[in-house]
Amino acid sequence: MESPKTGILILALVALATAVGGFIGWQIRQQPQASTAVAEAKNGPNNDHLRATYDPIHFKPAIEKATDAQCLACHKEVLDDKVRETSPAGVKAATSKAWYQQLSTYAGEQDTFHRRHLVTPMAKELMNLSCTTCHQGNDPREEAPGSSATAVSQDTKDFTLRKQVNVETTCLKCHGQMDTTIMGLPSPWHESKEMFGNSCLTCHAAIRTNRHQVSYLKADAIEAAGAKNADTCYGCHGGRSWYRIAYPYPRHAWEGMAPEVPDWAKNRPTESETRFRLTTVNPK
Repeated sequence: MESPKTGILILALVALATAVGGFIGWQIRQQPQASTAVAEAKNGPNNDHLRATYDPIHFKPAIEKATDAQCLACHKEVLDDKVRETSPAGVKAATSKAWYQQLSTYAGEQDTFHRRHLVTPMAKELMNLSCTTCHQGNDPREEAPGSSATAVSQDTKDFTLRKQVNVETTCLKCHGQMDTTIMGLPSPWHESKEMFGNSCLTCHAAIRTNRHQVSYLKADAIEAAGAKNADTCYGCHGGRSWYRIAYPYPRHAWEGMAPEVPDWAKNRPTESETRFRLTTVNPK
């Protein structure tokens, strides 16, 4: 039979281990709870991809407070990836520019989609985009709104069919056509700009002066850059139009604005979306 002292020693060790484990657990519970996806991303290649995919950070309401650091913990490849210097067909990226890259403000080497919007010099100078500016989350089981009891509603503005964003409320803001008819221009800007001294401020020094006051843009920097080079304005207002329609910008009131509302503006909102107003700046 074992000595009573041995049994007492074993009991003491068990009690000590229980106490230490309880103390460590208490300390963990006192710390702010990080997203499961972020925590697993830091644990190396053996994390559970399925659990990370369905982490609450990918759904509302958690995604509304997600920071860029949390998103990039798992999706850092969007900034790490670079374009090829030469395509498989032998076309050099440095000498090949698309039609929307012809403005004087399009500078630097060819770059990827996400890098152009987040880390290039112009992005840092004029924009304050976050991952959640465009990405508002969606159920990975569903690629169509309103398709199940747990999917987002049919009238959602979070994403559209087979797209993880709603291009009409995100991309179109900066990549829609310039509405020359509403603006009263005699022809598209690239044809009529010399008539206005190649300056948008020829008219907009007094018209629609309350502009760019949203969290995803740096208003003062845009105004300064636009005063130096009209391509800064035109770049986001028709010069890089990926779509053939114009974005119906909110018609914010400005000093000296006429009280009569023109027919084309009667259905326009008068305020920007709530989440983009400067009192609710997206976290970085």
